[in-house]
Amino acid sequence: MRAQHVQHAQHEQRRLHATMAKQGLWPDREPWIREAMERTPRHAFAPDRLWRWDGAAYRPVERATEPRRWLAELYAGPHDPAVTQIDGGVPSSSLSAPAVVADMLDTALLAPGRRVLELGTGCGWNAALLAGRVGGEHVVTVEADRSLAESARRALDGAAPGVTVLHGDGGAGHPADGPYDRVIATYAPPRVPWAWVAQTRPGGWIVTPWGRLGHVALRVARDGGSASGWFQGLAQFMPPRGTPPTPPWPADPADASLVPSVPLGRDPGPLLADANLLFALRVALPDVHITSGPGTGAGVWPGGSAGAGSGAAARPGAPATADAESEAEPASHTAPETASTPPAGRAAPATVRLLAPGGSCALLDGRTGTVRRTGPRDLASEVAMAWSRWEERGSPSVHDHGLTVTPYGEHLWTDPGDEPCGV
Repeated sequence: MRAQHVQHAQHEQRRLHATMAKQGLWPDREPWIREAMERTPRHAFAPDRLWRWDGAAYRPVERATEPRRWLAELYAGPHDPAVTQIDGGVPSSSLSAPAVVADMLDTALLAPGRRVLELGTGCGWNAALLAGRVGGEHVVTVEADRSLAESARRALDGAAPGVTVLHGDGGAGHPADGPYDRVIATYAPPRVPWAWVAQTRPGGWIVTPWGRLGHVALRVARDGGSASGWFQGLAQFMPPRGTPPTPPWPADPADASLVPSVPLGRDPGPLLADANLLFALRVALPDVHITSGPGTGAGVWPGGSAGAGSGAAARPGAPATADAESEAEPASHTAPETASTPPAGRAAPATVRLLAPGGSCALLDGRTGTVRRTGPRDLASEVAMAWSRWEERGSPSVHDHGLTVTPYGEHLWTDPGDEPCGV
């Protein structure tokens, strides 16, 4: 990297870190996280080609020919990931948003000497940050893409010696080097694999995205028979490799197969802007995909791929620094949200699309209040009913939800007690 480019990269890094400080995104109880990010910059792990959404498709941004634009993409903002790999026209790997990385590292309650298993190596940046805290010899990281694993291994050999980089299925973990004190995932499994719990020592923590909207901190029970904890944030994450793509939308939105249906009776804008509502819908209707309609930009959906990977994360206020031996709980779900909460969503879109496997879809037009649909399911009515139930329960936020994982499955519950979510 040329000296001038290095200077520009360092300038962009300082600018981003200052923005995070101004917005209160650095965890107060874990000052090592900012120090680690300053010592271990993103640009040292980013590939020469990044990908930028231009409104219609992802376009390459080359470091060699567009160094300023490449840096702008890499250091766009605290809540912006940098897409590093495209597969079939959609993102398949990214450098996670810095605010999300800081939030999850804070949640993990890391300390020197703790043994960590990371699932989803990507470019290796997060593994290097982990190594800077616990020691490289205590970090094992697993990547499903062989080429990514090899490039991450080369980067980590220089930046974080001792880290073990493996090519394999992250869902299976790596029992040979367990048990681990912490298991941290950087992609969103539809369910938390029991293998992760089995490979974590009793009293240890699992920090993982869940369903691509929100991440959860689970503490393994003393008998090792379960893991439970509260949801900690509202970030968006990529699914495991091999996840089926979004169901196809009819080629023409005005297709005659879309027939009039019962109006939604409300502005559909929150279906794209309210992350807490999206989380509730992901729980109630996990197979329904929600996207923005024509001309309103890229959308998100609770059951499908949500943009380019890790997005903005909201986290509760953090308590005082935990003693390394006491392993206090992560930030309480009841604490008020702080300045780390990302900006509010954009204005209501003109239209919202609902899709589900089996050929069901619906088009919600916010300008006219009409709904058109096709297929065996009335998706608009299903969404409206789940939305109303969420409101009847007081519109709980993601932080009001918890998760318990056992060998037999998952159990989602809400405050004040261990009870079904009910949305």
